[in-house]
Amino acid sequence: MEATFPTQADVVVVGAGAFGYSTALSLRLAGVPQVVLLDKGTPGDGSSARAAGLFKMVQADETLTAFTLRSAELVRSFEQRTGVPLRLFNSGSILAARTPQHAALIRAEVANSRRWGVALEEISVGEVSALAPHIDGEDFVVAVHVHGDLYTEEPRETLGSYHTACVKHGVMVIGDCPVLAIEVEDGRVQAVTTTRGRIACETVVDAAGGWAPRVAKSAGHRLNASLVRHELGVTQPIPGIRAGLPILRLIDASAYARPCRGGLLYGGFEHDPGLVDVPDDVGWTVDDIVYREEVPERFTTLVGKTIPALEGSSPSEIRGGVFTMTPDARFLAGPAGNVEGLWLNTGCNGSGFSFAPAIGEQLAAWIVNGEPELDMAGFDPRRFGDEELSDHELNRLGLFQYANYYTPPDVAREHGIGETTVDHI
Repeated sequence: MEATFPTQADVVVVGAGAFGYSTALSLRLAGVPQVVLLDKGTPGDGSSARAAGLFKMVQADETLTAFTLRSAELVRSFEQRTGVPLRLFNSGSILAARTPQHAALIRAEVANSRRWGVALEEISVGEVSALAPHIDGEDFVVAVHVHGDLYTEEPRETLGSYHTACVKHGVMVIGDCPVLAIEVEDGRVQAVTTTRGRIACETVVDAAGGWAPRVAKSAGHRLNASLVRHELGVTQPIPGIRAGLPILRLIDASAYARPCRGGLLYGGFEHDPGLVDVPDDVGWTVDDIVYREEVPERFTTLVGKTIPALEGSSPSEIRGGVFTMTPDARFLAGPAGNVEGLWLNTGCNGSGFSFAPAIGEQLAAWIVNGEPELDMAGFDPRRFGDEELSDHELNRLGLFQYANYYTPPDVAREHGIGETTVDHI
C-alpha cells in the first residue's frame, strides 16, 4: 500500500540519482526528521543508472582528492553504516599513457596525489601484464597502479542499495512525480509543487541532473551548466575477462575500460561531443536519447591495440546519459545564493560516482550544521557572482570542458586551447 502523499517536509530533494540519493540519505542520518526524495520517473533509473560506475582516486587538486577518498570510504563502509549491502569491486586501476606529453601529465598528477594520501606506484610493462593479462602495455610510456580505485559492476544496483537504505532510514522516496515549480515568496522557498500535489517546505535540494536547470529556473535561479551527452559500450563475454581485474584509464585516448558481465565496459571523452536537448515533456527520459554507435566504435579503435580483445568487436549494448557540465568543470554544490532555502547538488562533469557519496554527506552537514567538514568553497554555486552567461556560452564552455577532459597543459598550449582546459585525470 502506497504511503499518503506528504503535504509538508523539512527538506525536499529533487532527483533520485547518485547525488540525490546520497544527499537524502545523509540528511536522514544527520537527524533531519522529514526528508522527501522526488523523481520525475522511476527512482534510480536516470543517467546515474547508465554510468560507468567508476571511483577514481587520482584527481586534479587536494580538495577533489579529499572528496574522492571520502567517497571511497563511505561506499566501503556502506553496509556497516546503513545495514544495507552494497556490492563493489576493489579492483584498483592502471593509469597509463602512450605519449610523452600525457606521460608527463600522469607523473605530475601522481606526485601530487601521493602527497595527498593516494596509494599508487609506477609499474613496469611486465607488472601491467601480471595485474591485467588482457592489457598489452608495450606502447606505454608510463603506467601507474592506483590501489584504491574501485567500481560497481552495475550502477543501477548501487542506486538500489541507496534506495533501500533511504527507505530503511525513513526517507520518503516518491517516483513518477515531476516537479512543476518551486514556490518562492519574498526570496525564500515556500513549497514544491508537483503533478501529484504540493509539499510545503523551506529547504529544497536540486539534484535533478539533466532537469536541474529547469527545476532551478522554476525558483528564479539560473543554473550555470550545459547538458552534454555521453555514450559507452558493453561487449559480449570475453574469455579471460573476470570481475575484479583493474580498471584501465588510457589518457592519450581519453578512454576507460573495466570488466562488466564477463566482458568489458568501455568509453571515453570524444573530441566532438554533442549537446542534449532535454524537452519540457515530463515523459521524456534518457532512454529517448538516440545513441551514436560511432562513439563507442571509435574507442574500440583507439584502445584496440592496448586491449586486443576489443579490436574488431562491436558492443552488445550502447548506453549513456546526460552530463551536467559547468563552465569551470567543478561541481555546483551548496546554496544557490539568490533564493534562500534553495540548494544545488549537480554539475557532475563526468565524475558523479566518484564524488556523490562525499558531496551528499558534506552538503547535508552544511544544511544541518551551517558548514561542511570538508572544504566546499570551490563547489559553491555562488562563486560565479552575478555573472550571467548566455546559453550559447554555457554550451560552448561545457563542450570544451568535456572534449578536453584529459588534455595535458603543453598540448593545450601547442594547439591554442584556452586557459579553461581541464587538466585532471
